[in-house]
Amino acid sequence: MPDVVAIKRALISVSDKTGLIELATALTAAGVQLVSTGSTAKQIALAGMAVREVSEVTGFPESLDGRVKTLHPSIHGGILADLRLEKHNQELAELNIEAFQLVVVNLYPFVETVSSGTTGDAAIEQIDIGGPAMVRAAAKNHANVAIIVNPKNYQFLIEALDDGGTSLKFRQQLAQQAFAHTAGYDSAVASFLAREFGEETTSESINISLTKDQDLRYGENSHQQAALYLSADSSGVATAIQHSGKQMSYNNFVDADAALRAAFDFQAPAVAIIKHANPCGIATGEDVATVYQAAHNTDPVSAFGGVIASNSEVTEAMALAVVEVFTEVIIAPSFGPTALEILKKKKNLRILELSTSYVRAALDIRQVSGGMLV
Repeated sequence: MPDVVAIKRALISVSDKTGLIELATALTAAGVQLVSTGSTAKQIALAGMAVREVSEVTGFPESLDGRVKTLHPSIHGGILADLRLEKHNQELAELNIEAFQLVVVNLYPFVETVSSGTTGDAAIEQIDIGGPAMVRAAAKNHANVAIIVNPKNYQFLIEALDDGGTSLKFRQQLAQQAFAHTAGYDSAVASFLAREFGEETTSESINISLTKDQDLRYGENSHQQAALYLSADSSGVATAIQHSGKQMSYNNFVDADAALRAAFDFQAPAVAIIKHANPCGIATGEDVATVYQAAHNTDPVSAFGGVIASNSEVTEAMALAVVEVFTEVIIAPSFGPTALEILKKKKNLRILELSTSYVRAALDIRQVSGGMLV
């Protein structure tokens, strides 16, 4: 096939080592020359496979605490050369640069670092520079190079090796994923810096990058398609752990988020009951079970088939009250062990537990025709 590119040389530099050895093993078995950096190269070598360090290729040592290692013409020339052009082939030969047909890169764990509470210089140090440069270079040159940014694609690449190389369609898909990956990464960095510099609510631009998490059965109405997308630093109803019940629907997510926002407007224990985006009852007090009952009693008819959110742990007493009424979803930061078992007896009840990192978002962003309200 004319659009198939055989892989002869691969550049691998990954923070997430998931599946690395399996991939390196398959590439080595296919006769691919491996070039790598730092800890990635060490793991490949320890597994008994031949690998060249980037510093061997560039003739320049890693420097400035690893800030500079792949930013070199011997690396980027090999990634960016358009081998369809005779002029580029001649220049590579004159410069003694070998081309890459595969780049496997995932970036410094910036989002994970910031999510752990890290700030200041320690967080800044996790902003990857060389990684995004390689990813973008390979994605631009997808006519000649396959770029892998997600270990989930390793198996597809291994299968491509059996077919003689990567197809143009596969490289195009990978290039789109790669640019989305770097866009999301830069968006996370920009959002962090806005918070760090105290300009989040007055920033001249807001960067939003989303990746599909799952398809939903349908949208707000049954004839519509829908999906859930996540940002790099998502938390809240979108990333809550579902302990029981049917798959969340579009309307479940909308109501659960509305209930969550209402409940977390309060410092004291609070419960909000929402149905079709309208509040049936909201109450606050000292004991969460009593608070739930007060919220329910506000409009017990409308609360039937609603969504419940609590800003406090759901106790056994609250759970016993909840199961007496048909409820679509209950979401809370935690559930007592007994409470969880009581709620699970209602097979259709969707039980969502918030991640420990959940806090109310600093910005509330709503879509309107042609723009966003912030």
